[in-house]
Formats: sequence, C-alpha cells, structure tokens
Amino acid sequence: MKKPAECTTILVGKKASIDGSTMIARSEDGGSEIIPEAFIVVNPEDQPKHYKSVISGQEIEDSDLLANPLRYTSAPDASGKHGVWAAAGINSDTVAMTATETITTNSRIQGIDPLMEKGGLGEEDFVTLTLPYIHSAREGVKRLGYLVEKYGTYEMNGSAFADHDEVWYIETIGGHHWAARKIPDDAYVVAPNRLNIDEFYFDDEDNFMCSADLKDLIEEYHLNPDHEGYNLRHIFGSSTIKDAHYNNPRAWYVHRYFDPEWQGNPGDQDQPFITKAKRKISIEDIKFVESSHYQDTPYDVYGTTNTDAEKKLFRPIGINRNFETHVLQIRNDVKEELAGVQWLAFGPNTFNTFVPFYTNVTTTPKSFQTGPKFDLNQIFWVNKLTSQLGDTNYKVYSALEQAFEEKTLAALRKIEHETDKEVKDLDAYQAQAKLEAANQKMADLTYANTVDLLGQMVAQGHTLMKLKFDLLD
Repeated sequence: MKKPAECTTILVGKKASIDGSTMIARSEDGGSEIIPEAFIVVNPEDQPKHYKSVISGQEIEDSDLLANPLRYTSAPDASGKHGVWAAAGINSDTVAMTATETITTNSRIQGIDPLMEKGGLGEEDFVTLTLPYIHSAREGVKRLGYLVEKYGTYEMNGSAFADHDEVWYIETIGGHHWAARKIPDDAYVVAPNRLNIDEFYFDDEDNFMCSADLKDLIEEYHLNPDHEGYNLRHIFGSSTIKDAHYNNPRAWYVHRYFDPEWQGNPGDQDQPFITKAKRKISIEDIKFVESSHYQDTPYDVYGTTNTDAEKKLFRPIGINRNFETHVLQIRNDVKEELAGVQWLAFGPNTFNTFVPFYTNVTTTPKSFQTGPKFDLNQIFWVNKLTSQLGDTNYKVYSALEQAFEEKTLAALRKIEHETDKEVKDLDAYQAQAKLEAANQKMADLTYANTVDLLGQMVAQGHTLMKLKFDLLD
C-alpha cells in the first residue's frame, strides 16, 4: 500500500529572502488516515548498510550506499509501516533536501517510459538514499537523478535541494527520466501537486540539468506541443480540471500574497514557475502561506459571507491533512556550525507554530520524536487536538491562535538570537552541546505554550457548548 502524500513546496533564493539565507519549504500532507510525524537525527552509525524499500521491495546495491555517510536530520513517519519517509533534513555538510512533492504526468510520456509497476524507488526512499551522501545542492540533483535512472520510480515526484548559495528543484519524468532547474537567487517558487518546471534550456548546464537522453526523447516521439522552445509542463505535465481546482489555485494565492497586483484567476494553467516577490521573504511569510485557506477571497473555508459551494471550490494549502511542515534554512550571516536550521511544525498549520531547530546536533527533543499512538506528552498530538477543536469555531478560536503564534515565535527567535551569540566563540564540541540544549529549551517552550493555548480554547469554548441549560436562557 502506498501512503498518500499531497504537498505544497515553497523555494526561496538567497537574494529573495529577508536575511540572505536560502530556504526550501514544504507541507507534508496525507490522506484521511492520521500519519504521526517525528523529528530525529540519523547519525552515521544508524544509516542503513543494506537497503530494501518497504513499498516496492526494491533492493539497493550495497555499492550505492556509499562509505562514510554524513549525519542528517530527518522527519520520518513515526510508525514506519510505509517505510522511512524521511521527508526533509539538513546534513552535517549543511546541505538541505526536501522530498517529495507529488506531481502530475500525461499519457504521452507514460506510453514511452511508464512508471514502474514492480520495484523502483519513491518518496519513501529518496531522502535516506540521497541526503547522507551529498556535499552540495547540485550534487544532490545528480545523485537523485542517478538513482532514478538506475532503479526507476513508480511515481511522479518533485524534490528540492539547497546549500549556502544555490537552490535546485528536480522532477521525475516517467519511470526513469528527470529534469532539474536552479532557482535564480532573486526568485521564489511555489510548487503544488503538478509538474511545475516550465521553460527549459538544454544548452544551459549551469542552470538546468536532466537525464542525458531527455531532449532526444522529446524529438523522437514528437512530444513538444509548442512552436518554439521547451516548456516541460506542456511536454510532460497535465492541464486538467483537477489542476484548475486542486493545484493551480494554491499557486495563485501565494503569488497574490507576494504581489498584490498579481493578475489572473485561480484556475490559470500557465502560472509561471519562476517568480519574483515585491518584497523580501521571511519565515513568517512562508508560515502564513503554508497555513493559508484563501483568506480575504470568496473561497475561504472559514469565510462568513461566501456560499458553501465557494468554500468547497478549491483545495487550500492549510488543511486538516497537514501532518508536518518545514522550512530548511541555510543561513549566510552566522558561523558554519549555526548555519543549518530546520523550522518545523506538526499537524494542521492553522493552529501550530514553526520551531527553529538547529541541525548541527546528534539528538532531538523527546516531545518531537513522536510515537504512533495518541499521547499528549508529544507535541504532534497536542497540535492535532488544538487544530481539531479550533476548526469547530474558527471565528472564536483564531484570535487565540494568532496571539499564541506571535508570542511563541517571538520567544523562540529570542532563544535563537541568544544562542547564536553564545556559540560564536565555542569550539565544535561545546557548540554542539549548546545547540542541543537550545533545541530542548525551544521544544519545552513550544510545548508549554501549546498546552496553554489548548487550555484557553477549552475555557473560551465552555460557554459555547450546545449541551447547556440556564434559567436565564
């Protein structure tokens, strides 16, 4: 059984961010089943020496599990029943990877290079087999491309890599092909569940990479519908009614947020892949759009002046099926030991907050390691509870959530600023211990504030219960 996953990816170049960092973000969404997510560190001794996929049964040759793997953070499924699904992390060489964004395809490429029916790799495997073996974002693209060509894939996916200087996005094409594009430093990308790369230049190897025979395949099978140039979304992707209702509106809303003068409508099929914002992008901006549900439009699920039909017309980014959301940030204004930060939030994004965990660590806080069963000592389950209670009366509870998020994020940033200063002159061993202590402090603060939010929601909701009776009613 394949675990469902439908996500929204945001990528930000270093000149497009407010502080000069590169950022790659994604909400990891699932289906109707609750999928608890964890946050762990995979140390070199814990990296598999032999690997077999749970879903496909694909075995990896030991020679492809390179010697001396790097340490890396991971956001795996807590149960492990569908495989690891490591999702996202930053390795000890300060390279970030998020995988994957489920994307679309069409019958033309599937008739030439079908997705694997037996064997092959997928989202379950990509981070585990790539992140511990790469030393740059560009190298990540080449490593993942090599694995797709050699072992094949049974699904269409997009992944992203970042280091201090570059952000790359790669998409699988058919069963054994792939293409990747470097995101310009001054640009951002929003990638919903569709094939996203549009303009592609095969002769520009500094900014574009792909499987060696991709251009020949396009020519041989007459796949290009355009008179000039190469647009991979037109060639290999889809342009369906589902895209118009499920995928394109999410991109439209993000573009409107970063550029209030953005033209077009939610269903537009040709919204550009590479885009520039009117202002520099912050973590708070990414959190807002990853939590968004078409606020201030007729399509807001929590709107009070729109119709039920309008509320259900488009799929929002913030949704009950957000189980884990991250921003992998590589900072350029601090020493190397401090550069990697994995901003992490569990559960639906309407009632949670990002936590800026340092990734130069060997362990993570217990409350974020998560078990598969409901446990209110773990932040995943507390977040799930607050979001479900908040959903019953968003108008009442959203003000509490907004105050909670602003208060908590401010306190977390204060810890981060203080830690950056305290670690500046420490040696590597002392610095790592200090970062682990800071992570624990941030986890404890977030847990305490989230429980406090839950208490406020219970108090506020007490008088709103329908099961009540008062002589004055």
